[in-house]
Amino acid sequence: MKEIPNLIYITKLSNGQGSFENDLMEIIKRELPKEIASYESHLNNGNFSETAAFVHKINHKIKILGLVNGGKIAEKYRMNLLENSSILKSEFEAVLESMLLFIKRQ
Repeated sequence: MKEIPNLIYITKLSNGQGSFENDLMEIIKRELPKEIASYESHLNNGNFSETAAFVHKINHKIKILGLVNGGKIAEKYRMNLLENSSILKSEFEAVLESMLLFIKRQ
């Protein structure tokens, strides 16, 4: 079954403070597309170490959006990148796509 982004962690973290939830989602909406663009740019340029750094940054947002398996994929992919391998690229990018679709709906 495909994992779906959710607000469970954000709701738990906010302890019922809607303004905090909204602020956090606004940060994610603003930063995630920029981080994905940087990830893609470094990947296209073959700079695997910088690509890995952006995967690490994005992984925090993956976890915030409740994607436990997505976080595991991101971490394994990051380790692959550090070994100059793009194994798990398509799986990681599927997680990114689901996140982008989710934040557009919020």
